[in-house]
Amino acid sequence: MTELAPQELRVLVAVAETGGFSAAANRLGITQSAVSHSVRGSEAKVGAVLFDRGRTGASPTPAGERAVALGRRILRLYEVLGAEARAAGRAPAGPAAADGVLRIAAFRSAALHLLPPALERLTARHPGIRPEVRVVRELGAGTAGEVAAGRADLAIATLGAPGDVPPAGGSAGPSTGQPSGLPSGLPDGLLSGELTREAYSLVHPFGHPDPKALPLLDWDENCGSYTRNWWRAQDWIPRATVKAEDDAMVLTMVGRGLGMAILPELSLREATDAVEIAGLGPEGPVRCVGYVTTPELASTLAVRALIRELRADRG
Repeated sequence: MTELAPQELRVLVAVAETGGFSAAANRLGITQSAVSHSVRGSEAKVGAVLFDRGRTGASPTPAGERAVALGRRILRLYEVLGAEARAAGRAPAGPAAADGVLRIAAFRSAALHLLPPALERLTARHPGIRPEVRVVRELGAGTAGEVAAGRADLAIATLGAPGDVPPAGGSAGPSTGQPSGLPSGLPDGLLSGELTREAYSLVHPFGHPDPKALPLLDWDENCGSYTRNWWRAQDWIPRATVKAEDDAMVLTMVGRGLGMAILPELSLREATDAVEIAGLGPEGPVRCVGYVTTPELASTLAVRALIRELRADRG
């Protein structure tokens, strides 16, 4: 197979992100016929149809989704090549300093509480780094999926229960037993490492005489085999639940007396005096939170520096 050139990869990514050949041509500043010719050439090289064409535009086939994800990751390496080379060139004169954009995906509570102190130290030591943080819900592919798709260099992700987490720096393959629609283990080939473990606690309205009589408040991201298995074993947790948009809304609703909830430690950092927090004991559910990146980016200066700062907060 003949390798795809960088411009061919840019065309594939543009078509996937804009949803059509014409829109991709506008983004890239080339003609629509040039886009069509490039896509056909790429399909011939890889031996697979990469886009379904229709009246409403073009959408990636499963082969196309994989090609686009890998294409983004390859193009990202072209982008960081210059920064890495410049840093290596400066190294004889002093410590290598990272620079350039660092793309980070994180779920809401991690973006609020784990990332800021690490980024503060990171940018103080490496003023040339420009962090870009996007909050991504831990549903479907979740934050790790952003790394696999080439849209993020590093993700802060929920990795599962302590026993489910691979050794730091190792790869994690798909896991089983998680509810549909939620992250089901890391995509193949990614690297992960544990950053912190969060114990879940019971949170209920302050002063309520019988909090276990209240309905359970929950949100879709607060889900995983490690919590659900524990919940199923508790005869005091009501079957009926009230769903909210996110953990902050759950916490607010608990404070208003609308129910009780079981929340992880990061979410409870925003708790007010309107709620009470009770531990669930040594057998209560615990989740691991960690970083996820790709093998090719794990060795870059910026990603390594961020991982060091995130690990500095452990314990």
